[in-house]
Amino acid sequence: MKMIFTIASREFKTLFLSPLAWTILGIIQFIFAYLFFSQVDAFIAFQAKLAGIDSAPGLTDVIVVPLYANAAIILLLVTPLLTMRLISEERRNQSLVLLLAAPLSNYQIIFGKYLGVLSFLVVIVAFITLMPLSLLLGGELDMGKFFCNILALFCLVAVFAAVGLYMSCLASHPTIAAIASFGLLLLLWILNANASLKDKSSELFDYISLLKHFQTLQNGLINTADLSYFALLVGSFLLLSIYRLEHERLQK
Repeated sequence: MKMIFTIASREFKTLFLSPLAWTILGIIQFIFAYLFFSQVDAFIAFQAKLAGIDSAPGLTDVIVVPLYANAAIILLLVTPLLTMRLISEERRNQSLVLLLAAPLSNYQIIFGKYLGVLSFLVVIVAFITLMPLSLLLGGELDMGKFFCNILALFCLVAVFAAVGLYMSCLASHPTIAAIASFGLLLLLWILNANASLKDKSSELFDYISLLKHFQTLQNGLINTADLSYFALLVGSFLLLSIYRLEHERLQK
């Protein structure tokens, strides 16, 4: 475990030393802030009308849920840029040979790399969470649904990081890894789009879709099926990454 955390710490620090990571962090925080204040303005504009409606949506439904939904889409675009270099950059710089020659197991390398980039994504999720918390100064939030949205976004970025790491293990160049990661994540995201077409819905696609499970958690419904789905995806792609690294180690 000590080696895993050592690798994770190194990866986390490397990200913060990268201009790309700081640029991404700055840009997306600006975007999130704009989206947040836009939702606040919209809520204020319609507050008088909502007051006269029974069971009208509150701050959580009007501001928090859309914010996390938009954050999910933005992070789907951003995460491949953060994960693309995890293994493929090591391979391109000829440092992967040294890493594989070190007294480290494949699972230590993979889990260390994964935890490093996931920690960076958790920082982003934490910054997003601070925005809705500011609403407590003048209003009330449905804390249950708020927690569910945080959990949903965390589960989502955990999958994004695992998929990106696996694609980085496969690709010979970081750019290829980023494109492949984005393509696969987008496919998993839109798989249940056909579910809205009558007589053409597929229970398999509906279950595999990231969007369906994310939205279920966003609505405040926590069940083992959705959590198991995210855990299964993360575990599967980490296992595939370990096998891929083992194959590369044997070739060396």
